Amino acid sequence: MALLRGWGLTLGKRADRPAARLEKDSDDPEVIRLKAAAAGADWATVREVLEARPEGEGRTELLWTVCDTAGVEKWITGVAGAEPGAALPRLVAGLRHVSWGWEARTSARAENVSREQFEVFHERLRTAERWLYEAAELEPASAAPWYCLQISGRGLEVGPEIARRRFEATVRRAPHHLEAHQQQLQQVCHKWGGSHEEMHAFARASVLDAPGGTLLGQLVAVAHLEEWLSLDSGPDAAYIRRPEVAASLNEAADHSYRHPDFVRRSGWVQVLNSFAMAFSLAGDREAARECFRATEGRVSEFPWSYLNGSDPVAAYRERRSAAGR
Repeated sequence: MALLRGWGLTLGKRADRPAARLEKDSDDPEVIRLKAAAAGADWATVREVLEARPEGEGRTELLWTVCDTAGVEKWITGVAGAEPGAALPRLVAGLRHVSWGWEARTSARAENVSREQFEVFHERLRTAERWLYEAAELEPASAAPWYCLQISGRGLEVGPEIARRRFEATVRRAPHHLEAHQQQLQQVCHKWGGSHEEMHAFARASVLDAPGGTLLGQLVAVAHLEEWLSLDSGPDAAYIRRPEVAASLNEAADHSYRHPDFVRRSGWVQVLNSFAMAFSLAGDREAARECFRATEGRVSEFPWSYLNGSDPVAAYRERRSAAGR
């Protein structure tokens, strides 16, 4: 994979563009409140904030805020035991064990993960699945347990058929669930046992089947970034600069953030950043500038971590300058 070396860019400030900054907590005060409550084992506040946020309005991000907090596993199972008929504490317990499991595995390649790490990883994911199935039974209309089961299932390598069923269970309840589609895209990509062809077909169909203005346009951008990432230096640039890649990106953009019905709701920053990176690498400077302008300097960690894992903002700045913005 090319690492975009030797550009010789001047990254000085320009008066007509905002300073780039990593978006943290989505500028949502409830995220800050949740972090403190989760760290302090304040279930009453955690429940209040989560129950006040409907599915489809940023609730998934709030769930991750709680479940990525170290120590939640020490108290949430006690809450679930004390509330035998409640789905929410089981959902939180399940997703915390998913997050805790991936912490044990780390993001290293499989060959660099020890047998002991994998054992802990799988044990925690199996525990997660028990909690999540209980949550699904107690609240059958909720998409959240099935979305979480998509993630645990990928770690447990449940196979494409079960993974597809879990995705379908999620979208039956929430047809345009962005995070569920993101998980299924990963499930069908080459590195997780799928193929580039299946990944691109899934991304395009998901976008075009959704109403105009959909956030799902991001799937097409990410699919091209995934294939670019899988290639060696040289072939990666040749691939991403193919005319058909730019055409595919523009088709998705027209049905997504360029559409008059597009609304800046939860997830929009990452969507625009994904298109900005893809258009920039594809050499479509005008489309890239449009995206960079729309981000207003807000940088999402993904996908810029693909270029610079230690400093996504630096990667964003470089590509923004390369696009002439």
